Amino acid sequence: MPDIVIDNQQLSAQTGETILQAARRAGIQIPTLCHDDQLHPAGACGICVVDVKGYGLISSCATLIADSMVIETHNAKVVAARKQILESLIADHYGDCVAPCQLACPAGIDVQGYIALIARGAYKEAVQLIKEALPLPAIIGRICPHPCEQACRRNLVDQPVPICSLKRFAADYEMLDGEPFRPALKPASGFKVAIIGSGPAGLSAAYYLVQEGHEIDIFDALPKPGGMLRYGIPDYRLPQDVLDKEISAITDLGVKIRTNQALGRDFTIGSLFKDGYRAIFLAIGAHQSYKLGIEGEELEGVLSGTDFLRSITLGQAVDLGHRVAVIGGGNIAIDAARAALRLGAEEVTIVYRRSRTEMPATEWEVEEAEEEGIGIHFLAAPIKIMGHDGRVSGIECIKMKLGEPDASGRRRPEPISNSEFILPVDSVIAAIGQQPDLPPPEENYDLPAERGRIITEPHILVTDMKGIFAGGDCVTGAATAVEAIAAGRNAALSIDRYLRGEELTRVGEPFNISKGQLSDLTGKDEFVRIEQISRQAMPKLEPNVRRRGFQEIEFGYTEDQARKEAERCLDCGCKAVHDCSLRLLATEYGIPDTTATTERRYPLDESHPMILRDPNKCISCRRCARVCHDVQGVGALSVTYRVGTTEGYGGSLLNTTCESCGQCVTSCPVGALVSRKALHPAYEVKTVCPYCGVGCGIYLGVRGNMIVDVRGDRNSPTNQGNLCVKGRFGYDFVNHRDRLTSPLIKKEGQFVEATWEEALDLIAEQFSQCKGEQFAVLSSAKCTNEDNYVIQKFTRGVMGTNTIDHCARL
Repeated sequence: MPDIVIDNQQLSAQTGETILQAARRAGIQIPTLCHDDQLHPAGACGICVVDVKGYGLISSCATLIADSMVIETHNAKVVAARKQILESLIADHYGDCVAPCQLACPAGIDVQGYIALIARGAYKEAVQLIKEALPLPAIIGRICPHPCEQACRRNLVDQPVPICSLKRFAADYEMLDGEPFRPALKPASGFKVAIIGSGPAGLSAAYYLVQEGHEIDIFDALPKPGGMLRYGIPDYRLPQDVLDKEISAITDLGVKIRTNQALGRDFTIGSLFKDGYRAIFLAIGAHQSYKLGIEGEELEGVLSGTDFLRSITLGQAVDLGHRVAVIGGGNIAIDAARAALRLGAEEVTIVYRRSRTEMPATEWEVEEAEEEGIGIHFLAAPIKIMGHDGRVSGIECIKMKLGEPDASGRRRPEPISNSEFILPVDSVIAAIGQQPDLPPPEENYDLPAERGRIITEPHILVTDMKGIFAGGDCVTGAATAVEAIAAGRNAALSIDRYLRGEELTRVGEPFNISKGQLSDLTGKDEFVRIEQISRQAMPKLEPNVRRRGFQEIEFGYTEDQARKEAERCLDCGCKAVHDCSLRLLATEYGIPDTTATTERRYPLDESHPMILRDPNKCISCRRCARVCHDVQGVGALSVTYRVGTTEGYGGSLLNTTCESCGQCVTSCPVGALVSRKALHPAYEVKTVCPYCGVGCGIYLGVRGNMIVDVRGDRNSPTNQGNLCVKGRFGYDFVNHRDRLTSPLIKKEGQFVEATWEEALDLIAEQFSQCKGEQFAVLSSAKCTNEDNYVIQKFTRGVMGTNTIDHCARL
């Protein structure tokens, strides 16, 4: 037993061990890419290099231990060598770690994952996945400006996948089902957290904090919870009952909401701490509208956009007159204009100081407003509100032209001399932006603020006052609801760490490589060749109907429409993203995110029904080919298979001797070989494969009530991780929508459900009437070996015939 030193640890190695084996036995981890315990060490990738005194850098997986070796596994020289190798591999890598839609989503939702679940009919499982990052999918599925769709690669083919509408479909389906997803709650922690504000940030923080076992109380100044979701978005976009149901899903977890409780009036920060709250999250939003700052703003008939929309929700009468001018170009301005029309205004005009291109409101809302008859004066700004007998009678505006870009990146509007004009109106609604309405300073608790916004540590969202966190619009200024939800979740993570005494530092993002932006990929052959399938139009009310009331405009997709739209997804993100060794090592060694510098050189092999092969992600480690040849004894893959045309296979895995065991997929350290149908599971269940009596150990990957993946158990003495085609890929029938869950009997030409007793009696009666050549049996591929044994014994021994066959292929 040679004595060696690894990282200053004196160890006794075993004769014949490699450095890698000795290190692992001592609990010292050395990274590998080309190594597989089932294979003879090759030392091809170089990632496992270590520094051996007197020898320099050598491969640890292929070098045997010698007596008195002194080895360093992580010194500066070793780290530099590994980084250089990783950078070289990444430079030759073409693909996306994460789908561009997920990167564009402020909440970081696994868009590709939940769309794949919808395509399979697993709607509840889709909602479960969405709620890992966003607790209000039915709400956000109606109001989100969906930057994900702007980033969707389907734009390069025809039209983007309707990601937002699919989110709404899944959430609506779950709500109609009556059994909303309920996350598991950890045991009570004993900590109380106060959240001030029940808007999207506050609700989001509460949802994730209560799951950690904390006691959560939300305080809100308004009569009902929801914040700007309720008091800033009209019912035609977000019905109140949808909002109530999603809030109820959070309060059902134990979160308490106390309404009509205002900070500074009914309680203070100091009083909350005295009441036993260990942390406070300020999510007070931005409800205070900016003033126009022009003459006549004090006249009757001048309203702020937020006050106007709040009055509608509260049921308060608003006298608008016949003609209304709305100042501004954001979503509040559009909502105010459309709401005014629904309240009976005969003529509604939006006045916006820039052009349509610079308008911050979402494009489709502007189009819908125009469809409803709302006029828009672009490149105009108000300079004076005119009045008669104390009431608005008109608004004087001046025409504008666009100059150089300002701090927002948009071109600065500049007035044109002598271009003034007058709009005769009865009311003016100012919707030029909002700011937080911060509480007055308290003794010992003077919130740090700048430009009317609370100052926090970015991402961590902690203020400079102990135990006080803030997020959402009160920190960023008025933004989108999905951004506020993301802030609430980030705050929940920080608050939970704070309560548990952990250091508050930003959790680093994993390494990511991207094929590039849409502009980088326009005209690329890989997208030009994809079949065009037009996006289905969202069913909605006609303009002349919807302008008469606050009925929800969009009906939502039908189930058939939703599944067809989900099937248009291109699956841009790598299916191996959660366990890709290259990505994990790039993250560990601090390789910066990058855009692929190489072009796609090899076609995808999509011929196989269960395995997807992408040579553009291959790192030439040869594990797949060696496992196929040395372990399985098949040899379907060539060690030079990346070229895609070797061995006369024409680049098609299906044209080889492949047995579909999936060992190549399991062995691949990157995403060059993946299971076509596998999805990332929420958890795994250890069990034994039921297909035959061998007893292979497997792990079932589960999400909700659905099996989404299977992998072999490497610790099983029976199969050591190896599986056959049925064990690896034969699980999708379990959740298939056409799977029979009860016997069917044909009556009057139609199949109807029956009890097992009825079915078995009928079968026994029929069997007793036909024997020998009148009888035949076909056994399904889903039958286990034991099933097949009994079937053939019954067929031959009882029914007296050898007319029996089975389908062995999946």
